[in-house]
Amino acid sequence: MGEVRVKIRLINATDEALHRRKKLAAKKVRSVEVNAIVDTGAIRTCIPHHLMLKLGLLPDSYTEARYADGRTDSVMVSEPVSMEILDRRVTEGLLVLGDEVLLGQTALESTDLLVDCAKQQVIPRNPNTPVLWVR
Repeated sequence: MGEVRVKIRLINATDEALHRRKKLAAKKVRSVEVNAIVDTGAIRTCIPHHLMLKLGLLPDSYTEARYADGRTDSVMVSEPVSMEILDRRVTEGLLVLGDEVLLGQTALESTDLLVDCAKQQVIPRNPNTPVLWVR
């Protein structure tokens, strides 16, 4: 399987909330569009530090992360970020590491998106709206 990428918009969720409360103008809501690598091996979405700064995010917490080579490290978790992926939205704190945006499993699951390996693209499981499992 080759590399799968998808265009996503990252939005400062605090800015969005302030805008909804009419305390921040729409043009002041910080966001960035990126071409993210879809990483089905990553649980959480990751952003590089420079994007965290560009979005005006602060550290929210730290967590232990395990890398593919078995190493573990304490990694910063950002304040909440809203992600728009193929007209679907999810908001979560992101791991701050690396030099590219990696789109992880929790964002894919929350938006009900799948990776079509044969076509090397991200597709909706349900074409109309995300359907989430509740068990």
